[in-house]
Amino acid sequence: MRKKSFEYQHYNHSIGLAIVHLVFVPKRRKPVLKGDIRNRLDQIWQELATEKNWNIRACEIAPDHVHLFIEFPPTIPIHLIVRFLKGRSSNFLRKEFPELLKLPSLWSKSYFFSTAGNVSATTIQKYIEDPHHH
Repeated sequence: MRKKSFEYQHYNHSIGLAIVHLVFVPKRRKPVLKGDIRNRLDQIWQELATEKNWNIRACEIAPDHVHLFIEFPPTIPIHLIVRFLKGRSSNFLRKEFPELLKLPSLWSKSYFFSTAGNVSATTIQKYIEDPHHH
């Protein structure tokens, strides 16, 4: 029997949202997420989260990787959130920044996720917001 997605996520019972820490990297871990691309990526993800009624609690964009700490309804599987964020951002960024077309794709197919579990949401958020990623 297949387990439901919310069983794998930290569930915030008070507001009914799952809270997950996601990490993505550009294809071949190329350091392309800087300057205007970095700023536009942040803007795109904020707009997409608003569109879906998700809450990005923290976002740190380094040149070669991204950390997101995101809240969303626990009925949505994590892989669909990742696919949506990566797919839409890649589409917009590659149209707006032709230099990104040099990569076979913007994002690596892989991603990392973790739930708050024994670590508090506040601890994860502080980690992501720490400037050590630059």
